[in-house]
Amino acid sequence: MPWRLLRPVVLVPAALVLTTLAASAEAGKSAGPSEFLLIVQIALLIAVGRGLGEIMQRIGQPSVIGELLAGIILGPSLFGWIWPEAQHAIFPNAPEQRAMIDGIAQVGILLLLLLTGMETDLKLVRKVGKAAIAISIAGIVVPFACGFALGEFLPDALLPNPQQRLVASLFMGTALSISSVKIVAVVVREMNFMRRNVGQIIVATAVIDDTIGWIIIAVIFSLASHGTLDIASVAKAVLGTLAFLAVSFTIGRRLVFQLIRWANDNLVSAAAVITVILLLMSVMAMITHLVGVHTVLGAFVAGVLVGESPILTRQIDERLRGLISSFFMPVFFGLAGLSADLSVLRDPDLLMLTGLLVVIASVGKFGGAFVGGTVGGLSTRESLALASGMNARGSTEVIIATIGLSIGVLSQNLFTMIVTMAIVTTMAMPPMLRAALARLPMNKEEKERLEREEFEKRGFVANLERPLLAVDESVNATFAARIAGLIAGMRGLPITVLHIGQRAKEQEKGRDEKDSHEAVVKKAAETVSINSAGDAGKFDVVTRTRQTELGATIADEARKGFDLLVVGIDRVTATKDRFDRRIDDIAAQFEGPLAIVAAKGRHLKQPMPDTLNILVPVSGSGVSKRGAEIAVALAQAGSGSLRVIYVATTRDKGAQRGASRGLSQETAILKDASDLAARYDVDITTTLRVNRAPEAAILREIDTTDVDLVVMGVDRIQADHLSFGGVADAVLRQSKVSVLLVSSGEVRQAPAEKA
Repeated sequence: MPWRLLRPVVLVPAALVLTTLAASAEAGKSAGPSEFLLIVQIALLIAVGRGLGEIMQRIGQPSVIGELLAGIILGPSLFGWIWPEAQHAIFPNAPEQRAMIDGIAQVGILLLLLLTGMETDLKLVRKVGKAAIAISIAGIVVPFACGFALGEFLPDALLPNPQQRLVASLFMGTALSISSVKIVAVVVREMNFMRRNVGQIIVATAVIDDTIGWIIIAVIFSLASHGTLDIASVAKAVLGTLAFLAVSFTIGRRLVFQLIRWANDNLVSAAAVITVILLLMSVMAMITHLVGVHTVLGAFVAGVLVGESPILTRQIDERLRGLISSFFMPVFFGLAGLSADLSVLRDPDLLMLTGLLVVIASVGKFGGAFVGGTVGGLSTRESLALASGMNARGSTEVIIATIGLSIGVLSQNLFTMIVTMAIVTTMAMPPMLRAALARLPMNKEEKERLEREEFEKRGFVANLERPLLAVDESVNATFAARIAGLIAGMRGLPITVLHIGQRAKEQEKGRDEKDSHEAVVKKAAETVSINSAGDAGKFDVVTRTRQTELGATIADEARKGFDLLVVGIDRVTATKDRFDRRIDDIAAQFEGPLAIVAAKGRHLKQPMPDTLNILVPVSGSGVSKRGAEIAVALAQAGSGSLRVIYVATTRDKGAQRGASRGLSQETAILKDASDLAARYDVDITTTLRVNRAPEAAILREIDTTDVDLVVMGVDRIQADHLSFGGVADAVLRQSKVSVLLVSSGEVRQAPAEKA
């Protein structure tokens, strides 16, 4: 490896060691713990751990291996062997000094489990369902039995308390049967197999393994704390765990969502949502402790519930992960490495036992997963890939071993053996899994599913998370509520209704509850549930009322992370080719995508139509495709018809990018629209108009067909007021039917005038 890659890893710790040695004498004079030593310990673990983690990632290994190796290098295995005085000066065995960094490590365990839970995809588990459960059971039972048998035959010298051999054997069985979700998911994701059938089964099985493993660990913790097999205490732990899980995934799921949304929408302090997440983790960890099981189960479940929150923004997610990855992970895994004294493996007997442990762990897990995969209906190649992936213990194993050491189930030597096994199996997994996955063919059904998911990944509607509906008390507002409900109801998105009328609060109180905008939105969601098997049962609507000046109100809402603003007010347009001043004020304060609704024709008398007959103009541009996506979603949700029109003019020559090879520009654009509709089982009619002004062709199509809504994807044009260009303006003003303008969040330059 080039010296330039190794130099930062070597020079930074060296400088820190010299600094520590210069101050160690003074630190040693103090009778109590030294804050200076604590800082140096943390700095060393972070610098060396992150540096080695970087190198590990560059050679295709998980970064956690580098963090573990950092602890081994800085501990008695290497640094303490080469220069014991210096190592003892930096990492003294004084209980008070050790307790300081151990406290940080204990918090790190909870945060790591929180992060693991956030990365757990329960939808994926439900999707692969029975196969993953069957595979997981076989993949746990076989290595658990091997580990339990090994524990029963271990020499008494390796057990801290030979009288509690049953607890130690159960612990060994769990340690050998569990897999690391994080390591498995990282490798599968790196190879772009996360959405492949076998990739989903591998990750889902690892999730189930992890969950079952933590429950078993919680029960073993209860056993260890009582010293004997107390049936009453075990029953309390098991029943308490089941009750905790039941409440967490019913009432708890809803409560966590409500708390995160409340913090995101109401608290103005920095990182308020992260604070709430950490408090949730702490409370759930304390609950599991009171139940009689380990706090890690509470942290893990809290992470699962937080990860399922529909308004956990990417920014919040990245901040929390960054804190855990950059600080707590290198400290915790570094301490685990410090606790593992590999010098004991110079004893031939211990070395042989460690090798035997690695073989039993690998054969048991590999064999169990392979058998489970075969029984679960996987092919031989798929079963091999599954078995290769499930053999990685990684961070999960180290956490379990640390817990075992702290509660007195494992001796120091046994802890070192398990950490060694975790390192060996984790480093062996990536190349084995890559080799197994590279040989897997893709069938036709899987290929079609992957193409559909890849398309949706790039789409606008499929990536919506949280729409905002801004309305007054007009008929147009009711129609806008219907439109917003159909869009949000497709995926059960939480929606906020913002009343912006001058007397919104008084007028809304005076409305019948069944006629409120919230009721219209919910009814639209129910329509989606009936027509397209949507997720309306989980639909959530929140009401907000304008409290201040309109611009300030929109600005205050915009900071909460909405990714689509649907606007429905009485007056949409004004004179001189401009939007109403209120529309201008709203657009000026919201930088994301806008959907401006203008009810006309029959929708003024019937603002809650049962069906929508939609016309969508397309041009091949990105914003045009966004409008087509919205139109297809509305047609699917509203059980209406869909017409697509493309107007070919001389100005369009060469404008289309990415048209299919062998097709004309016009045919390619219409084919893209047809393919989009086909993916959602929506029937469409396509129309091609040549050498006409786009606005004239669109208006002509409106007059000669039975459409009642025009959906247009439009760009914001840079100007001193809100503008979407001449075509959108002409259609909005002259159309006899309702219009929905869907804009991007970007502003582009106005096109140059042609001579």
